[in-house]
Amino acid sequence: MAKISINMKEGSVVHDENIIIGIDLGTTNSLVAYIENNQAITIKEDRNKSSLVPSILSIEGNRVFVGEDAKARLITNPNQTVYSVKRLMGKSLNDIAAIKSYFSYDLKLDEPDSLVRIKIGDQYYSPIELSAEILKQLKRMAEDHLHKNVHQAVITVPAYFNDAQRQATRDAGRLAGLDVLRIINEPTAASMAYGLGLKDAANEIIAVYDLGGGTFDISVLHIQDGVFEVLSTNGDTFLGGDDFDRAIMDHWIEMHQINKDELLFDKSKAQSLRLTAESAKKTISTKESFSTDWHNLHLIMDIHTFNLIIKPIIDRTISCCKLALKDAGITIGQIEKVVMVGGSTRVPAVQMAVKEFFGDKLYNELNPDEVVALGAAVQANILSGKDQRFLLIDVTPLSLGIETIGGLMDVILPRNSKIPSKVGRQYTTSIDGQTKLKISIYQGERDLVAHNRKLGEFILSGIPPMPAGLPKIEIQFLINADGILTVKAKELRSNVETSIEVKPQYGLNESEMARMLMESVKYAQQDMVAKALQDAINEGNSIILYTNRFIQQNHALLNSSEIDQMTKLKEAIQTNIHNQQKDAILEAIESLNQYSAPIAHRMMDINIGKALSGTKAI
Repeated sequence: MAKISINMKEGSVVHDENIIIGIDLGTTNSLVAYIENNQAITIKEDRNKSSLVPSILSIEGNRVFVGEDAKARLITNPNQTVYSVKRLMGKSLNDIAAIKSYFSYDLKLDEPDSLVRIKIGDQYYSPIELSAEILKQLKRMAEDHLHKNVHQAVITVPAYFNDAQRQATRDAGRLAGLDVLRIINEPTAASMAYGLGLKDAANEIIAVYDLGGGTFDISVLHIQDGVFEVLSTNGDTFLGGDDFDRAIMDHWIEMHQINKDELLFDKSKAQSLRLTAESAKKTISTKESFSTDWHNLHLIMDIHTFNLIIKPIIDRTISCCKLALKDAGITIGQIEKVVMVGGSTRVPAVQMAVKEFFGDKLYNELNPDEVVALGAAVQANILSGKDQRFLLIDVTPLSLGIETIGGLMDVILPRNSKIPSKVGRQYTTSIDGQTKLKISIYQGERDLVAHNRKLGEFILSGIPPMPAGLPKIEIQFLINADGILTVKAKELRSNVETSIEVKPQYGLNESEMARMLMESVKYAQQDMVAKALQDAINEGNSIILYTNRFIQQNHALLNSSEIDQMTKLKEAIQTNIHNQQKDAILEAIESLNQYSAPIAHRMMDINIGKALSGTKAI
C-alpha cells in the first residue's frame, strides 16, 4: 500500500508519487530499473558501481547474503550458497534428475513429483523463497536510490516459461513484499527498451534472440505504430551460458582425468572449477586463449577448442530459431532486425552463428545484460499511466486443452494464441444420469494426453441427472496478461459452475517444451492414426448407447427380427472396437445406420401420429 501524507495547512491528502520498478530476475545476474525523465535507467549498487547483482545467495543462521557478498562464499561456504536458482523455478525433482549433479548444493530427495526444495544448513527452502531474497535485495537497492518505499514491480520471465514457472515468479515477488503488476516476457521487454515501433508509420518484423545464463528464447514480433504483436516464440528453459561453463569444465575433466567423484564430494573444489570455467568463457570472448593454474594443474582453453565444444549448444538455439520462423509463417528475408539479448550473446561464436542464419541484421547497441531490465522499466511506466506509446500483444508458448473420451487432447487455446485471451467450448456427458464431470487440463502439442503434460484437474459436480448427450457444459479458458491460466466449467441448463486457477506444483523439464514441438511434427502421422481410431471408437460407443436406448424405448413397436438384426449389427461394432480396427468400426457403424434409418423414420411417424391424435383444431 502506498504511503499517504497529510497537508496540515490545507487539510488535503497528498499521495506520494507511485514508483513501479522493472526487474530482470536472471539466472546468473539480476537487475532493477526505473524511468527518470522519460529515460530507462538501471540502478547500481553503491559499493560495486555495477547494476548487475549476481543471482546468488548464502544463508548462515539468521543472516542472508545476496549478490557479490554471496558469490564470495561459493568456495568458502559451498554447502550454504545457492546459484542458478531460476533453473529450479517451478520444477520437480523428476524434472531435473538428469542434471542434479550440476548443482553443488543438496536437494530434497523425497516426493519426486513435488516442487524442488534446496537444503541450506539444516533447513530446506523452495526456489520461490530463495528467489524472494534476491528480489528483496533489488527492492532495497531501488528504495535506497530513490529514497522512497517501493511496493510495485514488473518482473520479466523467459517467453518459454510455463504456467508453473510464471506462478512461482509471481509468488517470489509477493514474498519479497512486491505487488507484481505484470509478468512480461523478456524478448518483448528487450524490444521495448530499444524503442522499436515508435517511429511514425513504423511497421517491421523483428526477431529477439535472448541467450542468458540459464535460458534461451527466440521470439518473432510484428511491431506497428507502437503495437507489439508476438507472432511466435520458441526456446529452451534449460539452455544458456551456464552450459558453456559446463562444457569447459567437462573438457578439462576429460583432458586432465579429474576425479568426478572427488568433485561431487569436495563442493568447494567443484565451485572453484566452475568459476574458473566461467572466467575462461569471459576471457575467450575478447582474447584468443585463457590459461591458469588450478590445484596443481595447468588449465588452458583456446578459441578454437571453445568454439568446437560449445557448437552443439549454439546449434540447439538455431534449431529453435527455425521452428519460430515456421510457426510465424515468415521467411528469414522478412526479418528486418535481430535484437541480441543476454550476456551470453557476447560470445563471438554465438554472434557468428546468428549472422550466418539471419544475415547481417544484428541489433546490439544496448548493453545485452541490461536491456531486459530497461524494457521492464518501460512496461512499468506504461502501467503507471505515464507512457501510452506501446501496446503489448503476447502469445502462449504451448497449446492448452482438456482430456476427452479415450484420452484425446482437445485443444481449446492453440499454441501462439494471443494473450490475454478468453476461449470457450461446449461439451456434454457420455453416461446416462452423470452428475459429476472430471476436467483434466493439459499442455502440449500431441493428439493424445498421454504424450502431453498435465497441469491440473477439478470436478464439476451437481449436474442434474439427464440422459447422456443432454447436458450442456461450457468450459472456458481465461489466460491473463501474465500468461497464467484460469479454467471455468458451467452446466448451462442448471447454471452449476466451478473454476480453478491452474497452479501445478511442477513445470516442464528443461527441454520438454522444445521436445513437445519437435515430437508433434515427428509423430504427426502416428498421432493422426491414433486419433482417427479413437474417434471411431468414440462414435461406435455412442451408436451402441443410442441403439440400446432406441430398442428399449420402442420395444413394443419393433418386431423380433428387427431387434435381433440391430442387436447383431451393434455387436459387430463392439467386436471391431475390441479388435481396434478403425475401418471395420466405421463400416459396421454404416451398416447399422443404413438398416436402422427406415425403422427410425417409421417410429417417428408413429409417435407423431400419436401426438397429433390428441390435439383439437382452433
